[in-house]
Amino acid sequence: MKFIVSSNYLLKQLQILGGVINNSNTLPILDNFLFDLQNDELTVSASDLETTMSAKLKVESDSEGKIAVPAKLLLDTLKTFPEQPLTFVVEDNNTIELSSNHGKYALAYADGEEFPNPVALDEPSSTIVEADILSSAISKTIFASGNDDLRPVMSGVFFQFKEDGLTFVATDAHKLVKYSREDIQANEAAEFIMPKKPLNLLKGILAGSESEVLIEYNDSNAKFTFDDTQLICRLIDGKYPNYEAVIPKENPNKLTIQRNQFLSSVRRVSIFSNKTTHQVRLKIAGAELNISAEDVDYSNKAEERLTCDYQGDDMQIGFNSRFLIEMLGNLTADEVMLEMSLPNRAGILTPVDGLDPGEKITMLVMPVMLNS
Repeated sequence: MKFIVSSNYLLKQLQILGGVINNSNTLPILDNFLFDLQNDELTVSASDLETTMSAKLKVESDSEGKIAVPAKLLLDTLKTFPEQPLTFVVEDNNTIELSSNHGKYALAYADGEEFPNPVALDEPSSTIVEADILSSAISKTIFASGNDDLRPVMSGVFFQFKEDGLTFVATDAHKLVKYSREDIQANEAAEFIMPKKPLNLLKGILAGSESEVLIEYNDSNAKFTFDDTQLICRLIDGKYPNYEAVIPKENPNKLTIQRNQFLSSVRRVSIFSNKTTHQVRLKIAGAELNISAEDVDYSNKAEERLTCDYQGDDMQIGFNSRFLIEMLGNLTADEVMLEMSLPNRAGILTPVDGLDPGEKITMLVMPVMLNS
């Protein structure tokens, strides 16, 4: 088995796949990349049993073979090379010899047959989504998903496919983001919960891509195929909470404000907030928004006044500043609207502008009780 490949091209592909490999694996074989060579096509795979990702690379070769190569050792070596062709030759003594312009390096390899096979999806349903739309949907929602091991369904992103559009939802019970697209339809209704790790991998690869992604799924697994890459992952088992029920429908108090101005102000004021609650107080009267925070234990306090467009009754409401900052930071709009009903009911944050046709984003943030 022998092949020649460009060092930068190989490194770029392996760095993407390397994101799948865990720091500590139960099976030693999972510390390796699987190299499967069929003449001039090299398929490289990485797996942690839950998620398996593979990419097809074009190489110069007329041989075939299947070996497992130590991932960390190979990546560390490739990072040090300038752009050049590299030659890989499998030797008899269970090592693979890597030759560069300046030297030779021998890596011990394992039998490729020991590497776990990816799950095959039987008769899956499928939907095609543009890569940049899927990337946008993931990055706009994933930050709101939870980290609670006791509630695994909330630690992922909920995909809801219908004939009239696609919806992506994430929540950790304190904040919720619903991202929907009415300009894309699924062939049939389906819903499943995607874990965070494969989504973060997809988000990084798909950003700025112009390709289309074929999403295939059944009850237990999902498969994403695009360009020469394929990702298969196990879905989170369980029923997603009824998120529509927690979004308040009647919100008579509407505040419209410049997003950057609001975000900068909350960032500054929150530095003076209590370090456990991170509470900031919004006091709205007329066209004036007063943002304040206080840490009584240390006698720290801050207050800023902003002008805004407000329709509704004068009110005071408290929010966790970290959630507000995260949400405002994940929007790209120039102006946002915060809709509220009562100081103890959730606030709804939506972008006023900057959306594609058919794109909708609704962010919900739970209030914190103000100590008067």
